[in-house]
Amino acid sequence: MDGLLGLNEAIRAVYPESEIQRCIVHQVRNSLKFISYKDRKELARDLKAIYTSATEETGRIELDKLNENGVKNIQT
Repeated sequence: MDGLLGLNEAIRAVYPESEIQRCIVHQVRNSLKFISYKDRKELARDLKAIYTSATEETGRIELDKLNENGVKNIQT
C-alpha cells in the first residue's frame, strides 16, 4: 500500500482478516523528506542495507550500524 487515506479501512471492510503492509518505497521516500538534502543519498543507501537484509538478524545488525554512524531515535 502507499498510505492513501481510507484505503486500509476499505480493505478491512471487505477482508477483515487481511494484513496490510505499507510499501517500503513509500516509507523510505516519506522518511527522507525529513533529512537534509546533502545527507539523503547516504541515508537511502544505509536504509537499503536494512530492508534488503536476508534475515531479521542481519537487518538488526545493519540498523545498529546505522545508529552507530550517528542516526539517532530510530525505532527498532
